[in-house]
Amino acid sequence: MIYVELSKLFRRPRMYVIVALLCLLPFIVAIFLATTRIPPPPGQGGAFLAAVLGNGALYPAAAMALVLPVFLPVAVAVLAGDAVAGEATGGTLRYLLIRPVGRTRFLVAKLVAMIAFVLFAIAMVVLTSYVTGIALLGTGPATTGGVVVLPPDVTSLSGGVISPGELVLRMLGTIGYITLSMLAVASIALFLSTLTDSALGAAMGALSVLVTSQVLVTLDAAESVKPYLPTRYWLAWIDFFREPILWRDIERGVLLQLVYVAVLLGFAWANFKTRDITS
Repeated sequence: MIYVELSKLFRRPRMYVIVALLCLLPFIVAIFLATTRIPPPPGQGGAFLAAVLGNGALYPAAAMALVLPVFLPVAVAVLAGDAVAGEATGGTLRYLLIRPVGRTRFLVAKLVAMIAFVLFAIAMVVLTSYVTGIALLGTGPATTGGVVVLPPDVTSLSGGVISPGELVLRMLGTIGYITLSMLAVASIALFLSTLTDSALGAAMGALSVLVTSQVLVTLDAAESVKPYLPTRYWLAWIDFFREPILWRDIERGVLLQLVYVAVLLGFAWANFKTRDITS
């Protein structure tokens, strides 16, 4: 069943269109930065954008900061919302479950496919943005002596440096952290997908939750609930690029996302196991 879901995922043209659109935004931003050489004002723009003018090797981190707040969660919510509701809308859900495929196994296969999509999308963004950063922005003096200079706007020590090997390890940590965050988004959409036969409704419901969370995160009056909002620690991965690494928000973010994943997948499983499938 897992093989079937992975095959369906990678055979669908829309998946490649979504990934291409995710890669397009960093590419467009890199073109403007390379042609104008004008960095964002201090405190404005995505993380690392000012630093990449002197070090294109950091552009993958800047690219992730560009796609994470909106584009990547939207893509994950749309695909996860379609996981169960889309099968019901297409009239294939009932026939899939008539075959000797348990409902738990069916949900696990859908979840594995979503993880595969997130990893593939992030890998493509990182790869294309690295090539773009090196080609359009160069490495500059920031890598002189075989080290990478961390930008002052993210490092806790001005002029901090890390080796290329450390940069790769920090990028892997970033990928893992963002993957877990997007898995929480997928869990919200997947749970809603088990409640309705409308894939669009499930996706919009998940996006409504995320938008509400984003708004409350910026609201001082919601200070008491901020630590529990799903988007509260989304950008904590930036702390991987501080010197030294600040683990507090990263650890809190990992714990929070794990709770959301466990609870919502549990709800999705419980609802789907007892749901009367009629379509």
